[in-house]
Order: sequence, then structure tokens, then C-alpha cells
Amino acid sequence: MTKIAIAGSGAMGSRFGYMLQSAGNDVVLLDNWAEHVQAINTNGLTVVEAGHEPVQVRIPAALPTDIKEVQDVIILFTKSMQLVDMLQAIKPLIGAKTKVVCLLNGLGHPETIEQYLPKENIFVGITLWTAGLTGPGAITLTGSGNVELQNVDPDGKEAAQALVALLSAAGLNAQYSSDVLFSIWRKACVNGTLNSLCALLDCNIAQLGQTPQAQQLLRSIVAEFSAVAATEAVELDIPTTIAHISKMFAPEQAGGHYPSMHQDLVQHHRLTEVDYLNGYVARKGAEKHIATPVNQLITELIHAKEALLIK
Repeated sequence: MTKIAIAGSGAMGSRFGYMLQSAGNDVVLLDNWAEHVQAINTNGLTVVEAGHEPVQVRIPAALPTDIKEVQDVIILFTKSMQLVDMLQAIKPLIGAKTKVVCLLNGLGHPETIEQYLPKENIFVGITLWTAGLTGPGAITLTGSGNVELQNVDPDGKEAAQALVALLSAAGLNAQYSSDVLFSIWRKACVNGTLNSLCALLDCNIAQLGQTPQAQQLLRSIVAEFSAVAATEAVELDIPTTIAHISKMFAPEQAGGHYPSMHQDLVQHHRLTEVDYLNGYVARKGAEKHIATPVNQLITELIHAKEALLIK
């Protein structure tokens, strides 16, 4: 039985924890939201899946500082701006053989994690699963998804493939990637368009796609992402990337979904990950002398909305 800690157990972390425990693993959900942790420990994790009656699943939950036992696997699902604090809190859980899997949205995380453990124990990836957090201890699951995963250490392919097998055995549809950096940048581009624009416009993905300005907005944002990605040896073809994002406007894709930045800022009045998406592109663009005015403006607008909504 594999001991797995989910470091950051909001909607997505709780979904992964639920699926991994259902597959027979020894899972603990770690989160800094005390009310969420208490609700899970008192009533179980309430899981509402489309077409099914709600179920309450008994699964251990704790504040990150309350667990000291070394884990076999730690999956990072905290918010980007909380990553350093989480890594500090879970130091006692990280042993010599602990594998840490980063599935955070955004850019630039491996460099941060390398300050806490060796490269051979770090694995990065993306997931296209979705979930919603409807209240303390309650999540909704919709649709299907997958996981792409790769080793940071060039010699770590075998260990990465073992993690892929672990995730796939839980129904998470994982696959090994030989170029996960491209996938991370492409997903960041998706989030840097759909997340930020839906949060600013207070709409879901389909509603954004119905606006006359949608395609021009995508072009402007993607072009800047592509220019900065090229400095990190990642080729984001602009028309192909726009077509990939545009598919998500359809109701049968993600059209009815309110992205996580909308959930955080508009629905729950919480800080967003914009500094690790549009803000990262603006910051790296400045360092590389690449003009990124659209992403800089979007970053400032999101921060202005945070100032208005978060008290």
C-alpha cells in the first residue's frame, strides 16, 4: 500500500485523493483551511458526481503541520503563491526516497521545489481533470481527464513511469511525457487566457467564446506567451495554440465551466495565481526585453480586482 499525501486538498487535490484512496492507497489530505479539514474528518469528504447520488467518503485530513510521518509520494496541489509555505510545512514528510509530484498550474515551480529536495525525487506534470469545491468538505466531479508526467532528473524515467502506473491504476489516465515542459506552457497559455479573462469578465468559458472580442484577445495573449516560451526552448505555435484553446468554448468540452481563477476571485474572494501565469510572462518578458503589454495589463487588472473584492 503506497502512502500518499495530497499537499493542497481543495477541489482538485480532494478529487485525486478520493480516486487514489478508492484504488487502495493510504491517502491523507493536507490543507490549510481548518474548516475544510474539520468537515472531512467529521462527516467524510462529500463527493457529488454527475449522474450519481452524493457519497460521503471517509478519508483522513489534517493541517500540513500536523502530520510528521514520511510519505512514499507527495502530490503538490497547493496554489502557486502558497508553494513555498507548503514545502516548508511538509519537510518532515519528505524522506530520502519520497517522490514529489508537482501538478500545480502556472510556470516556474520546479526551480522552487529544487530548493527542498534533489532533482531525482521531483516529477512535474499537468492534469486536465476538473473539479469544484462547493463548501468545506464538499466537492463536485464533472467529466473526464488525464495526467501527463515527466521526471526532472534525466535519469528518472523509470521512476516517473512507476508513478504513471500508480495514477492510472486509480483511473486518472496518466501517461509518460517526453516533453512535459511544452505541455506545461500550453496549459499555462490556456489558463492565461480562459482563467484570467473569465475572472475579469465574470463569465464561464462558453460565454467568453461568444463575445466578438474572444479571438482577438486569444491572439494577443498567446502571441506574447509564445515569444517568452521561445526563450525557454519551448515552441508554442500561435494558430495551433489558439485552436486548442478555442475548442474549450464548446459546451461538450469545458464551456459550462467557471475556471479556477473565477472560482477563487469572483466566487470566493481569494487571491489568484495570475503572477504565475500572465504575470510570469510579463516578468520574464521584461527580463528578456520582450514586449508583453497585454499580459502586463491583464496582471494589473486582476490585482486591481483582488484589491476591490478581497477585504
